[in-house]
Amino acid sequence: MLKEKVLSMLGLARRAGKLSMGHDMAEQAVKKGKAKVILFCSDVSPRLIDEFQKKEEIKNKKIPVIKTNITMNEIHYSVGYKAGVITVDDENFSKRIVTLSEQEEI
Repeated sequence: MLKEKVLSMLGLARRAGKLSMGHDMAEQAVKKGKAKVILFCSDVSPRLIDEFQKKEEIKNKKIPVIKTNITMNEIHYSVGYKAGVITVDDENFSKRIVTLSEQEEI
C-alpha cells in the first residue's frame, strides 16, 4: 500500500518537474544543491549506491538516501522514465516520501 503511495507521489513530482532521474541528472541535482532526497531502486548495482553515498555533497548537506524495493520497471510505469536513481528536488514531496518510507519498507 505505501509502495503505491510513494509511486503516486513520484508521479506527481514528475508532472511538477521536481524529479531528477538517472545517474547524470541525479548527480547534477546533488552538486547544484537541488536534491532533497535520493531514491535507489532495488535492482541497481551496489556500486552505484556506494558511489552516491561517498559524495561529499551528500555527506555535508545530510541528504537522505533511501534504498527502496521498487523496481526500475515500476518507476518506469509510474513516471514514464526508466531510472535506477532518482532525486526529489522539492521539499514538500521529499518530506512526504521520507515519512512514507519510515512507516514501512518501500
